[in-house]
Amino acid sequence: MALSRRMSVKLAAALLLATAAQVHAADLLATVKARGTLKIAMEGVYPPFNYKDAKTGELQGYDVDVAKLVASRLGLKPEFVTTEWASILAGLASGKYDVIVSQVTIQPKRELAFDFSTPYTYSAPQLIQRRDDKTEYASLAALKGKKLGVGQGSVYEMQAKAAGGIDVRGYPAAPENLRDLSVGRIDAALNDSLMTAYLLKTSDLPIRAGARVGAVERCGIPFRKGNPEFKAALNKVLADAAADGSLKAISVKWFGTDVSKAP
Repeated sequence: MALSRRMSVKLAAALLLATAAQVHAADLLATVKARGTLKIAMEGVYPPFNYKDAKTGELQGYDVDVAKLVASRLGLKPEFVTTEWASILAGLASGKYDVIVSQVTIQPKRELAFDFSTPYTYSAPQLIQRRDDKTEYASLAALKGKKLGVGQGSVYEMQAKAAGGIDVRGYPAAPENLRDLSVGRIDAALNDSLMTAYLLKTSDLPIRAGARVGAVERCGIPFRKGNPEFKAALNKVLADAAADGSLKAISVKWFGTDVSKAP
């Protein structure tokens, strides 16, 4: 489900931690096999990807189903850890968990610090606007001088700040972002196109979909560098799940279409 603000510093620190952790460390595959569990981090507040059921308190969503599939096929029990997005990569670097399954966009700065699985989600950045706002923003450049809500530490925050001239407001989660949008504290919000479709379907707020304002993005599962056996095993699980239709079935369950393949 993502660096301006403090993320450049955080990634630099993460890179140092991740590099140090590689020295004399056993491959992650051997570690998790010996433990019998796979420690999986996610936000837990990012429907329909990962969130807690209001009645049971249990985690559910697309990422949760993918994570359970991966753990099961590795012969492991999933152990979920929920954490705020802004600190999730630093937590991975410091060894608090083994992987993140939370719509982490694969991009060059992150690949300096972490290895990634093959992509399991494809989407694009999309604007969300108030229903009564008839303005059409065809690109991020068109938002110069406007207030734009984004997830703290997300790739969308990085993209918005890189565009220049936009008053970028960071939020810990989508609900707070959209509430401020609905009452006019910000002019638009920027999020994942799949997340946008879900929010518009389930929210009672007076919001609507805006334009898609970027290229297709790939999300994968990051883990600390120096674990080639784990990487090979993880990618085999994802390849097998794609070949036998399991990933497609999870996608269709949550989105009505296969988001695990490039458009």
